[in-house]
Amino acid sequence: MLRPLRYLLLPFAWLYGLVVMGRNLLFDAGVLRSRRFPLPVIAVGNLAVGGTGKTPHTEYLLRLLSDFRVAMLSRGYGRRTVGFALATDSGRASDIGDEPAQMHRKFPEVVVAVDENRREGIEILMCEQNHPIEVIVLDDAFQHRYVRAGMNLLLTDYHRRFTHDFLMPVGRLREPASGKKRADIIIVTKCPENLSADEAARIRKEMALQAGQKMFFTTFGYGEAYPLFPQAVPVSEQCLAGKPVLLVTGIAKPVPLRRFLEQTAASVTELAFPDHHNFTTIDLRRMSDALASLPQDAVVVTTEKDAERLVEMSGLDNRLRRCLLVQPITVRFLFGQQEEFNQNILDYVAKDTRNCAVD
Repeated sequence: MLRPLRYLLLPFAWLYGLVVMGRNLLFDAGVLRSRRFPLPVIAVGNLAVGGTGKTPHTEYLLRLLSDFRVAMLSRGYGRRTVGFALATDSGRASDIGDEPAQMHRKFPEVVVAVDENRREGIEILMCEQNHPIEVIVLDDAFQHRYVRAGMNLLLTDYHRRFTHDFLMPVGRLREPASGKKRADIIIVTKCPENLSADEAARIRKEMALQAGQKMFFTTFGYGEAYPLFPQAVPVSEQCLAGKPVLLVTGIAKPVPLRRFLEQTAASVTELAFPDHHNFTTIDLRRMSDALASLPQDAVVVTTEKDAERLVEMSGLDNRLRRCLLVQPITVRFLFGQQEEFNQNILDYVAKDTRNCAVD
């Protein structure tokens, strides 16, 4: 249902939709050209703005493809630089973006790069001669049609599936739901752990899959929290059970993480900032004040993405540094679908030739 005030925005949504559909028609007709590359390219993206879980799913792919020489190419949202850049050990989130910085830290064997022009970024990555790239994973690239990926993964949030959403500015869709036809795999993310087979079947019917498309259902899992500053927090203090928690996030949807923490923490106090928020000294003061209002055994929990920006801040006081823990977010497949998903990806990388001709 549309809220009454949103009816006023419908003409703008229709106009936006016409522009997007016109662009897609130009690509479909070959007026605007998509380029293929002579190696497997996997694009991860969505139809909507906001968090659908792209980062944990991209990490899942990087783990799955660990036997290959993999590169991850992102636009580098929120960075202060332009053009192509490689992630390095001395690099900062402000140079390449928080998510690429997170990927580089967690997967040092993966070549992590950013470029707003994905075609040029791929061309540069392919120039590596000593250790040629075997697979490229494109982050948030479903609408980047100048590159024709050999496999497209389309993510949609269980709680706000694109089948129940509207085009911007009325809703959150970047393009009409008909764009799903370009997906090879559709993943319904952030599902309840107890999602029933009957409801999954209903969602499959709702999505009206085309021939050859496959659908998977995933939920979030959470690893063991670890200290952002290992030298400041003894390992014995990492347990969150029974402690007051100050949750600091700059992500699109912090609710699932808060609910997870509430299962074991004595209490959860939340400081939520906008997605990709660049923390300031004022924000650090708010964090310190909020922590000071909690018992002495309280800990601060943040996400891995937020940690990449917080670690660059010079104004973290000693108590924040001692108490700051990072909570990893992982992906789990429901209904025993993990093996099937893995095989689909590995078969494409090893055998699929759809993306092995150069335009």
